[in-house]
Amino acid sequence: MIAGKIAVVTGASSGIGAAAARALAGAGFELWLGARRLDRLREVGEPLGAHALELDVRDAGSVEAFASRLPAAVHLLVNNAGGALGLDRVEVARDEDWIGMWEANVLGVMRVTRALLPALRASGDGHVINLGSTAGFETYVGGAGYTGSKHALKALTRTLRQELVGEPIRVTEVAPGMVETEFSLVRFFGDEERAKSVYRGMQPLTAEDIADCIAWVATRPSHVNIDEIVVRPRDQATSTMVHRREPAKPQT
Repeated sequence: MIAGKIAVVTGASSGIGAAAARALAGAGFELWLGARRLDRLREVGEPLGAHALELDVRDAGSVEAFASRLPAAVHLLVNNAGGALGLDRVEVARDEDWIGMWEANVLGVMRVTRALLPALRASGDGHVINLGSTAGFETYVGGAGYTGSKHALKALTRTLRQELVGEPIRVTEVAPGMVETEFSLVRFFGDEERAKSVYRGMQPLTAEDIADCIAWVATRPSHVNIDEIVVRPRDQATSTMVHRREPAKPQT
């Protein structure tokens, strides 16, 4: 159990962020949670005794206001906020979708990390965990906006580790494969049928599976840095190679 350490989780109102909050609370962290949907964030945070603050990582002013309300020393930052928008080929890609993904997945991580580095240093034992993706080292048709942003996040994470070497701050990327959360529903702009089809016939990971990884990484001894964890469902070998079982045939 961790005692007396403070963790900050972005995008904690649902999915992996909410599951990570619960797992870290179980490990003994004091939680400060951020997300755009403050009502849902409070629903997650209140049972955990967490502090819930509004945060939009795409907005520099929101990040500054969020950081100003945090304790002077923070031990753990989980950069979870982000997501995918659309599955369009490059030839028909929409600027607003790409801008939204890069603002959240790359610039948002930069903004929050930059704002919290003084507090992470002040703790004397800081740790940054970035939620990447297998899309950070694989590509697939229609995914250039998202995979590009996650490739950039991987580069950001590795560069940050180099820039902080010698300081008491660890840097980790957790890179999940297929996880069934609101991810696909958001990607397909609320189209429930299309979102469900992504996971049809296979068993995806759950948010709790990824939260277990985050909590494990965060509770290693402070001299141990887990650079990267790649975790996929057993049914997935690559972004495009997924084993899907045939649906049960109706009885006659």
